[in-house]
Amino acid sequence: MNKQDPHSRITDRILAELEQGTRPWLKPWSGGDLATSGRVRPLRATGQPYRGINVLLLWIEAQASGFVSPSWMTYRQAQALGAQVRKGESGAAIVYYGDSNKTVRDETSGEDKAQSFRFLKTYTVFNVAQIDGLPERFHIIPEPAPEAERIETAEAFFASIPATVNHGGDKAYYMPSADRIQLPPFAAFHDAQSYYATRGHETLHWTSHKSRLDRSFGREKWGDEGYAREELCAELGAAFLAADLGIALEPRPDHASYIASWIKVLQNDSRAIVQAAAHAERGVAYLHQLARTEDVKEAA
Repeated sequence: MNKQDPHSRITDRILAELEQGTRPWLKPWSGGDLATSGRVRPLRATGQPYRGINVLLLWIEAQASGFVSPSWMTYRQAQALGAQVRKGESGAAIVYYGDSNKTVRDETSGEDKAQSFRFLKTYTVFNVAQIDGLPERFHIIPEPAPEAERIETAEAFFASIPATVNHGGDKAYYMPSADRIQLPPFAAFHDAQSYYATRGHETLHWTSHKSRLDRSFGREKWGDEGYAREELCAELGAAFLAADLGIALEPRPDHASYIASWIKVLQNDSRAIVQAAAHAERGVAYLHQLARTEDVKEAA
């Protein structure tokens, strides 16, 4: 594995999961505790949630290591709190974007000019379970809200999104040409969480419309690479949104065919998963902004 290429390291990690037939963003919901049930995003030492690809990477790490707490920090952050990472513990590699400049020759004028660019860098964090001497607040695991309360929150959230949603039939999909979401009747779902998780997935597709985030990935027809990339984006976005709303995801019936298409995309482009996670995060942020705007209108 190329140590100088964070994109390749991340892609290899995700591919290893997909090739086993699992969706790593679903794994956090298989446990019974808070951190590995997917009910919260991983948290920084400051209490702020991680975003994008780092959410997925830390979910995978938490599941693999059996960590209960969603809180993570760097070695230096632990030391600053008077704590110490235990000897022999291995951290989780996550990423951030750095900015740099380089001098390039303008082919038209022949003059040198500065050009800025962004690059992906890795750093290591440790779960609080790997650290001794932390203040007690880092070991307090908040209890999830009662299910009825979480369902009520999800219901209010989606009610504030101005998407056209029709109910009927036995399939869930977003139709770009009509800018419409189609869902089976509520009663057709296993439970309310299943309904809102599915609605979240299709609402992520809804954000792709040219009047919103204008996200196409070159998609032209069902099954092409652009379609697979958009599905991956919606899958990740639905997982992030479900974590924000405290609802659980369930595997979809088309599980195997989608996994095969994502494996192909990731094998051909090591940057695809990081880009998909970034687009997914933008979609989720867009929906949260719509929900906040609607809340302000109702309060006015």
